[in-house]
Amino acid sequence: MSGAVKHEQWSSRWGFLMAAIGGAVGLGNIWKFPYMTGENGGGAFVIVYIAAVLLVAIPILIAELQLGKRGHKDIISGTRNVAVAAGKSKYWGIIGWLGMLAAFFVLTYYSVIAGQVIDYFFQTGTGAFSGMTPDEARAQFDNVEASPWRMMIGHSVIMLITIAIVARGIQNGIEKAAKIMMPAFFVMLMGMFFYAMVVGDFARGFEYMFTFDFSKVTPEIVLRAIGQAFFSIGIGFGYMLAFGSYLKDDISIPRTSVIISLTDAGVALIAGMVIFPLVFAFGMEPGEGPDLIFRILPMVFSQMNLGTIVGSVFFLLLTFAALSSAIAILQPAVSYLEESWGLSVKKAAVMAGGAAWFLGIGSVLSFSLWKGYYPLSFIKTFETSTVMDVVDFITANYMMLVGGILITVFVGWSFKPGWAESEFKGENPVLFTIWLWLARVFAPAAVAIALYVQLTASELDCEAENLTPEEIAQCLETEQNQSS
Repeated sequence: MSGAVKHEQWSSRWGFLMAAIGGAVGLGNIWKFPYMTGENGGGAFVIVYIAAVLLVAIPILIAELQLGKRGHKDIISGTRNVAVAAGKSKYWGIIGWLGMLAAFFVLTYYSVIAGQVIDYFFQTGTGAFSGMTPDEARAQFDNVEASPWRMMIGHSVIMLITIAIVARGIQNGIEKAAKIMMPAFFVMLMGMFFYAMVVGDFARGFEYMFTFDFSKVTPEIVLRAIGQAFFSIGIGFGYMLAFGSYLKDDISIPRTSVIISLTDAGVALIAGMVIFPLVFAFGMEPGEGPDLIFRILPMVFSQMNLGTIVGSVFFLLLTFAALSSAIAILQPAVSYLEESWGLSVKKAAVMAGGAAWFLGIGSVLSFSLWKGYYPLSFIKTFETSTVMDVVDFITANYMMLVGGILITVFVGWSFKPGWAESEFKGENPVLFTIWLWLARVFAPAAVAIALYVQLTASELDCEAENLTPEEIAQCLETEQNQSS
């Protein structure tokens, strides 16, 4: 039954690049990267992040796209078939399962955050933040999170749009949407960049982003930078495996991997150079954690000339980034249902997307009715973790890292001789040698160390110095629970 399903291909290299860059460029670049930079020493974090992209993320992305391309089916069947063809165990198919499940569970909460973004787009456009004080801006965000129905509406809108696009297939759905959204996204991003140069404290923002004080580089910052590179580019989430399976033979995987990764990192850096100059110009602090986008920037926009328009553009480009990633994240599960279960692409999109929407209700309620519900409180690591916190932690800190290690080890060590090298045809032979060493040794070792640290992490030391705002909040919440 599954053999009758035709496996599509991208119509062009441009279409693939737009879709892959759209999948990579998401909330991790514009929402997460700036606050991670603010929390981890500014330029010190940036330089380690760039090194992580070059030495860890790009080698693994090259391996992931190769594996997907050679499998040329849904990521579970494709990975299993490649393993058998290479004379290895069919159980290497676990790579596909890990990627698909990680992507699926990430989508259940990613769409909730994306729903907040689209809510803020409409609020900003109607001038709801005009003249707000910092305390009022924070209170407004608290009100949004405290309303399960409002959060549910945003979550549902994002999922409906995502399902509708993915249900149209690769060329007519994902590729067409990416060709519209991503050029518009880049135009808006560069417009915001030039606006920040004129209105913001650009010199201070630049100094903050690109003054490299290596004394601030700690093992924790290195591990966070590796994790951010993974999360931002989308390695180990299955959709790059899926996207690779739709590649034509004439598309160079090494070149496109470099383009995707450097574009993704460039967007993160430009986003920082949009946000930090504006934050500094209006007297705010960069180390505000996740609050930076939703509690600080709306207040900044309310104080500037044309703030309603500028704020609307910012949250619209953030919405495009969120949607392009949500579309990519849903595709692995849809492809699996389509090719292994024999469902039509429309039915597969509705089934996978509907399931993600339903499970996402747990993340919606984590901000309000279930805010004090900790489902795994009997485990020390998750003692004060909500439903959304648990899903986020397991997918981003365990499943993603394990998937990245397995992909690079399998491609680097278990591919038949000549398989990987053939993808570097026409390139300098030295590049293949460098990639092979990074893929076989350095990249998996770096990720394995990050995973080991996660697995052996001790209880948070609330007496330690330089705690992040998130860690301070966790300590206060733990202390409150213990006293009640």
